[in-house]
Amino acid sequence: MTKEFNRKIVFENGEEYLGYSFGDTEDKVCEIVFNTSMVGYQEIMSDPSYTYQAVVMTYPLIGNYGMAADDYETNIPTIGALIVREYNDEPSNFRSVSSLDKVLKYYKIPGIYGVDTRKITRSIRDKGSRKVLLTDISTSKEEALKILSENNVPTDAVDKVSCKESWVSRTINEKYRIVAIDCGMKKNIVRSLNNRGCRVMVVPWNTPAEVIEDMSPDGIFISNGPGDPTDVPETIETVRALIGKYPIFGICLGHQIISLAYGAKTYKLKFGHRGGNHPVRNLETNKIEITSQNHSYAVDEESLAATPLQVTHKNILDNTIEGVKCDKDKVFSVQYHPESAPGPQDSAYLFDRFINIIKEAKDNAKED
Repeated sequence: MTKEFNRKIVFENGEEYLGYSFGDTEDKVCEIVFNTSMVGYQEIMSDPSYTYQAVVMTYPLIGNYGMAADDYETNIPTIGALIVREYNDEPSNFRSVSSLDKVLKYYKIPGIYGVDTRKITRSIRDKGSRKVLLTDISTSKEEALKILSENNVPTDAVDKVSCKESWVSRTINEKYRIVAIDCGMKKNIVRSLNNRGCRVMVVPWNTPAEVIEDMSPDGIFISNGPGDPTDVPETIETVRALIGKYPIFGICLGHQIISLAYGAKTYKLKFGHRGGNHPVRNLETNKIEITSQNHSYAVDEESLAATPLQVTHKNILDNTIEGVKCDKDKVFSVQYHPESAPGPQDSAYLFDRFINIIKEAKDNAKED
C-alpha cells in the first residue's frame, strides 16, 4: 500500500513538492538553498550560518549514522528546515546517541523527505534562492501563497545566534590571547584556535572596539555567520576601528565584514555556495584547494580595487573572490571554511598563518 503524502513545500511562484514529514510539523517560511556535501548532515543542521534557511541535501540518504554528542557545531541549532530525498530513522553508528528525527523535533525544526531533491536543486540553480513554505498537505496553494506574501525571512539572524555574553575557552600551554567576534561561530573554529595554543575570548557580534581593546588581545578573529553582512553595521564599525592595531583573521561572514570595513561592497549570489567540494585557486601559490563553503553573499571585485586589500583566492567555478589580505595592516580573510568538520583539510594552514602573523607582531613589539 502506497503511503500518502502528508507534507509539502510551496514556492513563491506556485511550485509544489509533496513528501512526508519528519522532525517538527509546524508551518515554516524559509529561504531555500541546497548543499552538495556527501557527509556531515549533523554539522550542517547545527551550523548557525543556516539560520532561517531550508537546506536541500543533494546527497540522497540522510540520517543513516544518527546524531553524535560531540559533533554539533552549536549548542542550539537554528537551521530553518531540512529537506531530503530518503530519510533513515535507524542509525547504524556506535557513536549515535539519538536519531535526526528526534533532534529536529526537540529543537522544533521541520523536515520533509520523499521529495524530488534533484528537481528542487535544479529549480534553485536556475531561478535562484527564494522563499518557501513548509506546510501540511491540506494547505491549499492559494493559502500557502498568501502566507508567503505576508511573511518575510527575518534579517536579525546574527543577533539570534551570537552569544549574549562574553565567554572564554582556555587550553593548556596558552601562548596567545584571541578575541573572537561571534557572528554565529562554529565550535570547531574555537577548537582550531585552542589547538594552536590560543586562549579564545568570545564576544557578542555588537561588542564595541574599546571593549575589545580593554581585553588586551594578541589578535582578532571575526567568525562565520548567517545572512547579509550589511545587516551588522555595528560589527563592521568595530572591525574598522581595530584595523591596523591587531592582526585580524576573518572567515566567511567575517571575510565579508572585513571587506566592508575597508570600503568594498558585497552582493547576493544567485544560489550561493554550500558544500564540501568547491575548488579555489590560491593566487599566491597557484595551487588548487578543495574547500567547504556556506554563504549567500560575495565581495564585489570592482569596489575592492579601490581599497588596500589584495585578492589572494578565487573560486574556479564562478571566479568570485574567496580571499583577501592587507599585509601592512596584518589582516587577511577567506570566504570558505578552513575549520570544516567533516570536510577537506586543504586550508587548515590558514590558522597557522594567523598564529605566525601574531607571533611576528609580538616579536616586533618586543624589539621596539
